[in-house]
Amino acid sequence: MKNLVVLSGAGISAESGIPTFRDSDGLWEGYDVMEVATPEGWRKNPSLVLDFYNQRRKRALEVKPNAGHEVLVELEKHFNVTVVTQNVDNLHERAGSSQVIHLHGSLFESRSSIDESLIYPIEGWELNIGDKCTKGSQLRPNIVWFGEMVPLMEVAAVHASRADIFVVVGTSMAVYPAAGLIDYVPYDTPKYIVDPKVPDIRHIPLLHAIAEKASTGMKRVREALMAMV
Repeated sequence: MKNLVVLSGAGISAESGIPTFRDSDGLWEGYDVMEVATPEGWRKNPSLVLDFYNQRRKRALEVKPNAGHEVLVELEKHFNVTVVTQNVDNLHERAGSSQVIHLHGSLFESRSSIDESLIYPIEGWELNIGDKCTKGSQLRPNIVWFGEMVPLMEVAAVHASRADIFVVVGTSMAVYPAAGLIDYVPYDTPKYIVDPKVPDIRHIPLLHAIAEKASTGMKRVREALMAMV
């Protein structure tokens, strides 16, 4: 089967009811991102950070995958699908996608604040002060914050370089390094982008732009891809 690599962003989760990352004023659901999504914010007020992500986690558990997620699962019958997502929710997994790379981490994992190799699943929606790793340090959300490295970027780049088909859905291609992933895709690989606001990336060869939301745009992508099978 051909390798289908998908880069997904906040737009696909937004249709399920999860707000996009931040508003034009720089606030994330009323919070300054520097207070809740940076190592400095964590050191300053870990209780605030934990509460912020607890609320995001609780919300993520209340919503359901949408048609955009479901199309990707259907395509696994005909393609070797790898989803590289900028989203920290688990909607791709809950829809049934079997190979998901979380570039920015996962809401449903915690990790040691002194040893980043110690990662634990979070049962339910709460992570609290006093929850510690096996080395005795406070657990933090396993989220890639501003100013931190994106450890899975190299893995994602390898997948992109081997893509027979590349799809971008629900992202404006403005967040780096994820936005640079398309530059690793082979020149002669067909590329599709699905977003109501298609970014100006006309320099990308073999690009098919679909200016629609994920749930309807991915159905059009499915039709185009099935013609290749």
